[in-house]
Amino acid sequence: MVSDTPDVIVVGAGLAGLVATYELARAGRRVLVVEQENRNNLGGQAFWSLGGLFLVDTPEQRRLGVKDSYELALQDWMGSAGFDRDREDHWARQWARAYVRFAATEKRGYLHALGLRLTPLVGWAERGGGAADGHGNSVPRFHLTWGTGPEVVRVFAGPVLAAERRGLVAFRFRHQVDELVVEDGAVVGVRGSVLEPTDLPRGKASPRGKVGEFELRAKAVVVTSGGVGHNHDLIRRNWPVERLGPCPRTMISGVPAHVDGRMLEIAERAGGNVVNRDRMWHYTEGLHNWDPIWPDHAIRIIPGPSSMWFDATGRRLPPPNFPGFDTNATMRAILGTGYDYSWFVLTQTIIEKEFALSGSEQNPDITGKNLRLLLESRRAKGAPGPVEAFKRHGVDFVVARTPAELVKGMNKLSRGPELDAAELERQIVARDRAVVNGYAKDAQVMAIHNARRFLGDRIVRVAKPHRILDPAHGPLIAVRLNVLTRKTLGGLQTNLDSQVMRPDGTPMPGLYAAGEVAGFGGGGVHGYNALEGTFLGGCIFSGRAAGRALARALR
Repeated sequence: MVSDTPDVIVVGAGLAGLVATYELARAGRRVLVVEQENRNNLGGQAFWSLGGLFLVDTPEQRRLGVKDSYELALQDWMGSAGFDRDREDHWARQWARAYVRFAATEKRGYLHALGLRLTPLVGWAERGGGAADGHGNSVPRFHLTWGTGPEVVRVFAGPVLAAERRGLVAFRFRHQVDELVVEDGAVVGVRGSVLEPTDLPRGKASPRGKVGEFELRAKAVVVTSGGVGHNHDLIRRNWPVERLGPCPRTMISGVPAHVDGRMLEIAERAGGNVVNRDRMWHYTEGLHNWDPIWPDHAIRIIPGPSSMWFDATGRRLPPPNFPGFDTNATMRAILGTGYDYSWFVLTQTIIEKEFALSGSEQNPDITGKNLRLLLESRRAKGAPGPVEAFKRHGVDFVVARTPAELVKGMNKLSRGPELDAAELERQIVARDRAVVNGYAKDAQVMAIHNARRFLGDRIVRVAKPHRILDPAHGPLIAVRLNVLTRKTLGGLQTNLDSQVMRPDGTPMPGLYAAGEVAGFGGGGVHGYNALEGTFLGGCIFSGRAAGRALARALR
């Protein structure tokens, strides 16, 4: 049986683990996948994603008039990453070049051959801070999977499950790894605890009662266990105060409870090198989920550029802190006030066109690949159903007819100072005076006009500029935005074959890592900032590298 004599043990059945297993099984290698959750969670947090993929110079871009290239994408990546650590970023720099090259060449065809398809509209995510050679995407690159996260998981899970039926792949669910087995300086297996059985649905927090122990051995181990997104204690311990400001007191979780980061410390104890612990990617536009699946379940608004953004004291955030532009700069501006939340102020017209919600379950039309439902929901009067549901039921929303009424509701939700209605209205009026022309000095209004020059944004993503206080576009809406935990950008340092490096810069025999636990490659391929659509792709690219390298090595 494979489970008795595997060639490779893969720790974690998320996307990176499935990709590595797919490549190994394809090459005829025997793989044992060890996973602390049950089978219902196959695919991990990738299942819950919107399915966005960073791709460069694609037919989808060209059809929309977007001119992209490897050189431009690499310039954007390096300007965003800001690599500045000689030792910790040594491999990350090489991964960055290799990954952008993959995104510009093989990636689309690789996924297409597996059956994955893309929607025709390309999103312009993380538009950056305004400098040509700085952070941000110069052009739209966010390609949305037709089927969202579940489809990305499916195209790899299908072949892996077929390999399981053939006897090449085996799974040990509810097996929690507590230790890597090291002999003569090489990793030769894993030890851990068998957790009590559960048939809980996907994403639900599972019990941690132990009913036994296990030890398993193989020629190599691949760690694909994910990051620390639900481990708030670990996030607080590593929070970069000097760079982002004080750690938020209130954080809500954009990933399930099992995303705990345990394997980082376990791999480090075994001899692996963990780097860039302070590099994180958390969002400022988090909503408390009115219908949660996991504890502190958060949903992120993926906003268009038109909502006015105010800090907790009621001051409009300065450029480039516009919706969808510069995540970390906005985080720094918000936390610099001494508070951990902020506000969108917008209209019904804006919410109908510009609010998308992260998560496969929040986009049933695209997730279900239901073209009829997609056309009906997007053409119907009002915002998409899931967005309207949050507006009606979500604790972070205020709907009102006048600025005074709006501020009264905002003050009821405030975790900080009381807002002044007259001052908020003054700032809204000043902005409204800037939208009556096709040009303006207001940087956000300029950004809106620029966005609408892109066909994809004008059709489905960016509302026609209008006055916030125009009753024809009402009612007024305020949204309290919370810090949503999501990704760690650092992790186990790996070479381009996904071998885990030791602190002395040499590869650790028998140990590989891929996905978020490896900083999506190299211990931090994104550097300080992510360009979005890059997390799933990082899992795919690094998992593929691990699987293919081991397939060659184990001949």
